[in-house]
Amino acid sequence: MPPPELALLDAADDTDPATSSAEDDDEALLPELAEEAPEETTGPAGQSRLAVGHAAIERAVRLAPVSPGVYRMLNAVSDVLYVGKAKNVRKRLTAYARVNAPQPARILRMIAATVTVEIISTATETEALLLEANLIKQLRPRFNVQLRDDKSFPYILITGDHWAPQILKHRGAQSRPGRYFGPFASAGAVNRTITALQRAFLVRSCTDAFFESRTRPCLLYQIRRCSGPCTGEIDFPGYTELVREASDFLSGRSRSVKEELAHEMEKASAELEFETAALYRDRLAALSAIQSQQGINPRTVEEADVFAIHQEGGYSCVEVFFFRTGQNWGNRAYFPRAEKSFTPEEVLASFLAQFYDDKPPPKLILLSHKIEESELLADALSIKAGFKVEVSTPQRGEKKELIGHALTNAREALGRKLADTATQSRLLDGMAATLGLPRPPKRIEVYDNSHIQGTNAVGAMIVAGPDGFIKNQYRKFNIKSEGLTPGDDYAMMREVLQRRFKRLLTPANEDDAAKRKADDDSFPQWPDLVVIDGGRGQLNAVREIFEEMGLGQVWLLAVAKGPDRDAGRETLFMPDREAIKLEPRDPVLYFIQRLRDEAHRFVIGSHRKLRKKDLREAGLQEIPGIGPSRKRALLHHFGTLKEIERASIADLGKVPGVSAESARKIFEFFHARPD
Repeated sequence: MPPPELALLDAADDTDPATSSAEDDDEALLPELAEEAPEETTGPAGQSRLAVGHAAIERAVRLAPVSPGVYRMLNAVSDVLYVGKAKNVRKRLTAYARVNAPQPARILRMIAATVTVEIISTATETEALLLEANLIKQLRPRFNVQLRDDKSFPYILITGDHWAPQILKHRGAQSRPGRYFGPFASAGAVNRTITALQRAFLVRSCTDAFFESRTRPCLLYQIRRCSGPCTGEIDFPGYTELVREASDFLSGRSRSVKEELAHEMEKASAELEFETAALYRDRLAALSAIQSQQGINPRTVEEADVFAIHQEGGYSCVEVFFFRTGQNWGNRAYFPRAEKSFTPEEVLASFLAQFYDDKPPPKLILLSHKIEESELLADALSIKAGFKVEVSTPQRGEKKELIGHALTNAREALGRKLADTATQSRLLDGMAATLGLPRPPKRIEVYDNSHIQGTNAVGAMIVAGPDGFIKNQYRKFNIKSEGLTPGDDYAMMREVLQRRFKRLLTPANEDDAAKRKADDDSFPQWPDLVVIDGGRGQLNAVREIFEEMGLGQVWLLAVAKGPDRDAGRETLFMPDREAIKLEPRDPVLYFIQRLRDEAHRFVIGSHRKLRKKDLREAGLQEIPGIGPSRKRALLHHFGTLKEIERASIADLGKVPGVSAESARKIFEFFHARPD
């Protein structure tokens, strides 16, 4: 593990600022299992809903084309229930319209809820497959398999728009000049690889602005993680050679790179240049570390994605491994939402089409289960990628071994997630019993505020449920109210809650409804329990806000810190109840502390980001007693505002023109604790 100061450097400097986003290496949440309540209720004119559904589909059959296309089944309020594709749409809908035909229970419930069928014709079946995957991801129909985690994957970028290329982590559009290597399964995999590459090839990771401002080598040069091109510690041809070696290694030519380094090490040793030989030895060790961390590195598979699916307890887990340039670039577990009646083959087929909807496919895709229409999927991905894509289910050899390894990981990932979910369910049951709730809460929202003497005020909401923290649903609220008294926590909380619940209380128009269907796992969901940091006063203030808004169906809980802010001595407050004191070792109290601490961590981080942005815009003049001349002296000495922020009081005092008192003020300004 690197020292703390190196961790800070890694976090700050190896991400492209134009494309950086919140990182989340934790696995996706388990989906809620779909309710399988019968739909056979009475419809119009005394008809059963199943008969109404059959009649609606029969009407659609009369107008359906005999060509390829995509069909959507809608319920009475125009929610899309199912999206499907067919080579012959009329033939496919006719199968649904047959009244006495044997159908799975899932299909019967879907038909019973259908009142309208919409059809989109396509030129080819391949086009229908791509459109179906796109619509499923947008509309999230209840009866389809749904890929819920579709974030972009990180890449390693070696820039090409500077004479001294930079190595960094990159997400998003690949518009910046340079060479991109990936995808990697997670930001953690990229960070580990970049750290090892810096040790092996000494390529810089700092930003161009930081690079141009240097007058002396930075800490990374001192610890042999950079060759120091910024101050001429290495010449242009030498640095270019290091960049070439790094690119060759990431391109799959790792053996030749290691042979070159070994040759140079032996040569330096023979010439008694032992320091140089030791440097080459360390670089070779760093490359070996990268490959050892990668685990499996196939001999015969140059570029492939490996998919394996495991089902247990009504859930599905799809494990994905990424192999590029003969190297293992990580794996990730997905838990798609699907009803219990779906077979592994059905889940995997739908998952693949959605997975590659916005991602470039490799030349080879290996599957644990043979899916129908694998050739159609291969044709669609080949058209999209511009080269031939093969979809295969291997039966022997190294490819079969890769599938077996992925299956083992899928089984273990689902087992861990099921165990974690069971533990979380017990905590929620215990919370319901302790707080006297009629049922365990499925969605808990925790709110907190942060500011320094009223400046850069920000509120935050974190969300937890049966699967733990739901980080893709966290939200921050920049406080916007004019005339707000600085430090008025009640007024800040009022604004945050009003903005949060206004969207739920306001009837949605069609556009908003469409957006919600496209992202129905995110913001517009009612919480069962709202938790705030504070005592009886904060609780009464929030209760008053809720009464004004007509929110009577949400439970409220306030968590007051113990004497001297000791953890384990908190007091819990609920409306019209006596205060609750739990034993320090009570698991429910520990769970509530985790909720509060996570909200505090998130809001403090949001506040600091906002404050740093203001500092970048306003400059050092915001610090009392720092004028233009001292600002120039500080920037000339440290290079960037980030380095000034990191500096100790002693280091600040060494800057010409900065007194000990000024150094103390600068340090305190950057390290003030927000409320």
